[in-house]
Amino acid sequence: MSRTYATDEQYERWFMAECCRCGRRKHKAGHWPDGYVCRNCSDRAVRTRGTCPGCGQDRALPGLRTGDSAAICTTCAGFSQSFDCSRCGFEGKLLGGRLCERCTLSDRLTALLDDGTGRVRPELVPLFDLLVAMDKLSSGVAWLALRHDQPGNPSQRLRQLGLGQIPLTHDAFHELQPWRSAAHLEELLMASGVLPAVDKYICSFQRWLLGHLTEIENPEHVKTVRLFVTWRVLPRLRARAEQSHITPSIRRFAAEQVKYATSFLDWLGERSTTLASCSQIDIDAWWAENSEHGRTCLRAFLNWAMQGRHCRRSLSIPAMKATRRAALSEDERLDALGRLLADREIPMFLRVAGVIVLLYAQPLSRVVRLTIDDVLRDGDAVLLRLGEPASPVPAPVDSLLVEHIANRGNMDTATNPASRWLFPGRRAGQPFRPDHLSALLNKVGVPAAAARGAAIRQQLLEMPAPVVAEALGYHDKTTTRLRNETGGTWSRYAPGDHARSPAGWVPRGTGDS
Repeated sequence: MSRTYATDEQYERWFMAECCRCGRRKHKAGHWPDGYVCRNCSDRAVRTRGTCPGCGQDRALPGLRTGDSAAICTTCAGFSQSFDCSRCGFEGKLLGGRLCERCTLSDRLTALLDDGTGRVRPELVPLFDLLVAMDKLSSGVAWLALRHDQPGNPSQRLRQLGLGQIPLTHDAFHELQPWRSAAHLEELLMASGVLPAVDKYICSFQRWLLGHLTEIENPEHVKTVRLFVTWRVLPRLRARAEQSHITPSIRRFAAEQVKYATSFLDWLGERSTTLASCSQIDIDAWWAENSEHGRTCLRAFLNWAMQGRHCRRSLSIPAMKATRRAALSEDERLDALGRLLADREIPMFLRVAGVIVLLYAQPLSRVVRLTIDDVLRDGDAVLLRLGEPASPVPAPVDSLLVEHIANRGNMDTATNPASRWLFPGRRAGQPFRPDHLSALLNKVGVPAAAARGAAIRQQLLEMPAPVVAEALGYHDKTTTRLRNETGGTWSRYAPGDHARSPAGWVPRGTGDS
């Protein structure tokens, strides 16, 4: 017997209706007291929670009160259906089996992380707890449903982890493809404590290195590059991570050093020579053929090769050329500051980040590492801890900063449910990427490097270099050099106790004139 299908007219009549909430003709999600409701409006309504103005109970508020259209609970709205989870009783969005999103996510994770005994693999219990405790559960459910038809989808990776098919080591994750999904899962495992914490940019570099080494055809070159990375590049990256943090530019520069080392070895091969027999004539010829950036990147490799006796120690490496970036003029700096303070069309986090750069001359790599604990209250005054002592935040920047803290983005995901970062990122436990933030600021007319240069120059024109160094977290040698470039010297630094900032000092460009 052949199956009969609904015609377009029947489909429209049976499954489509005008939504009573948004007024659009869409698929019916249900018939509520105020009429048919579409799926989008239904999902949005059942996730609305608060105190019902009708009965005073803290519940889901999917209903609308007649008259003022206030959100009310199902009882006060006269719903015939219930939104209570059949397992835990939580009232909200229900999925298949009339389970809430948390119970549904818990069931799916239990099945995926099962070690074959019917329970979650013991080593992965912290990951299970982290995911189930996330605030925006819908994103977790959607994450598990991604790309089922392709290798490397989250469900497949979690199943492999549950069965022990993927070792719980960083090296194992560096070999997985596609690398983006593997990196995200690796960061979740670090955030939950399953894997030891390692700087994500070191992980990114090691993951890139595996692919780079496979592309080198000469086995001797592979050996040399691997030694260079093992004894020079990685130790310096790890030391930097222990002392402070690694930025995307540092990670890129490490990769560039490896790339230029590989290119140099290939170039020597084309000249029928090797690293061991490389002469000063070869060095000078390569220097003449390449850009200043290439010369800078190769310098570390040549120094390492000479120190390790992989080449002649008598080679001479030409000196580097110092380059300076142009800074904004004072008028341009004040104009950019005024736009960030007044233009509400610019996203809040960009306004706050840009103001910190323009007022306090902070590099974005340091801005994104600020936490909400660095914003201090002293009575009615707001302070920002950049150095010692903390710098005062003048009006109206103080209210802008407080408003940003109360409405930070990326706080409703599994990765940052209780993040302390002032600018939380989307990755597990990580702040916003400084290179991404720089690109966004450039789009709104605030070039970060030029703005920072203008800000530090203005601070040094108004205050002694030691005070600027301590208050803004700069090294005193840096402020000394910049002060000399602006026409002043430390000899003009007045004697006395300078342990505290000048009374009433605020960065120029805000406050009363």
